[in-house]
Amino acid sequence: MRICYIADGRTISIHPQRWLNYFAQKGHEVHLISPLPGEGFAKGVQLHLLVRLLPQIWPVTRYLNGLLWLAQARRLVKKIKPDILDAHYVTVNGYLAVASGFHPLVLSVWGSDILIDPQRNFLFKAATKYSLKRADVVTCDAEHIVEELVKHGAPQEKVRLIHFGTDTRKFKPGQKSEKLKGELGILDSTAVISLRSLKPIYDVESLIKAIPLVLEEIPEAKFIIAGEGEERQYLENLAASLGVSTSIRFVGMIANDELPQYLTSSDVYVSTSLSDAGLASSTAEAMACGLPVVITDFGDNRKWVEDGVNGFIVPLREPEALASRITYLLHNESDRIKFGQASRQIIEERNNYDKEMGKVEKFYEELIVRCKK
Repeated sequence: MRICYIADGRTISIHPQRWLNYFAQKGHEVHLISPLPGEGFAKGVQLHLLVRLLPQIWPVTRYLNGLLWLAQARRLVKKIKPDILDAHYVTVNGYLAVASGFHPLVLSVWGSDILIDPQRNFLFKAATKYSLKRADVVTCDAEHIVEELVKHGAPQEKVRLIHFGTDTRKFKPGQKSEKLKGELGILDSTAVISLRSLKPIYDVESLIKAIPLVLEEIPEAKFIIAGEGEERQYLENLAASLGVSTSIRFVGMIANDELPQYLTSSDVYVSTSLSDAGLASSTAEAMACGLPVVITDFGDNRKWVEDGVNGFIVPLREPEALASRITYLLHNESDRIKFGQASRQIIEERNNYDKEMGKVEKFYEELIVRCKK
C-alpha cells in the first residue's frame, strides 16, 4: 500500500510515529505531511513539510497560515497519489485531510480533539462535525470517545475502536538500573514515577501536594517527575514551598528508548490526568514493565485498572487519596509485585502493539478495496 499520513512529525507526538514506523517496516510506502519536521522515523518514511509563510503570532496569521496549508496539503496529496489517507488528530490535521477531497479517508482521533477542541468556539465545532461526516472511517482508542464521536456527527458504523498498543518486547519487566538510580540519587529509596506532561490538564500539582503526606510515612521515598510544559517552574516552586524539593527529581523529557530503564527502576507509577481518551501510552508502558499503577478516575481507566488488583483508581484532584494509595504500595512490596504482574498480563492480552496495528492494516486493505468498487 501507499499510505499518506497528515500528522505532527515531532517526537513528542509518539502515536503517529509508531504507526508510520510499523507500516514502513512492513514494506509499505509511507508518506507524512507535517507542519513540523520530525525524527525517529523508520527508513523509508518520506516527509513532506507544510510551510509557514507568516509568523504564528496573532490569531489572524494563524488562520491565514491554515488557509495556505489547505492549498499545500491538497497539492501534496494529489502529487503522492496514496491508496489511503489517514489524518491523526482531527483539529487542523483532519481539516486538511478533508479539504484535500481525497478518499478513502481515515481520521484517527486522540481525545482532546473531540473532548476539548470543539468546545473552543463555533468554528471548531462546525469544522469537526463536518470532517467526521466526510471521513470513510474514524478510529479512536476508547469506548467513551466512540460516544462523543457519534454525538459530534460521526456515523456509528464508521467508527473503529483501535488501541494505540504497547510494544511489549521493548517495555517489559527487568532489573533496576543501579547506574540510573545512582545518577538520580535514589539508590537506597523506593521511587514513584510520573510521565505526564507538565500542563494543567495532567494536574501534576496534585501529585506534588500528595508528596508531603507520603513522606510523613516514608521519609526516604523519592519521586521522579518527567516531562516538560508551561507549569514546570510553578511545580518546582510549589515543591520548594512545601519543603519536598530534595525528594523530587524533575528530569524533563525522557527519550523513548530510555523509558523502559526509568520504569523498571521505579516502584510505582502515577498518573493524575484530568482527561484521557483511552489508556494513556505512558500508563500502558508502565503496566507492561510490571509496575502497579495509581491513576485518576476518568474515561476508560476503570476498564484497564481494577482497584486492588493491578493498581488503584483515585478521584480527580484529591492529593490525600493519592497519597494514601502510594503509601500503601510503597509499604507493601508483595502487593506491588502481584499488582505489577497483573498489569503486565492485561497489556499482553488487550493492548499489544502488533495486534492492534494488524487490525489497522486489515481495515486499510478492506477500505481500499471497497472504495475502488
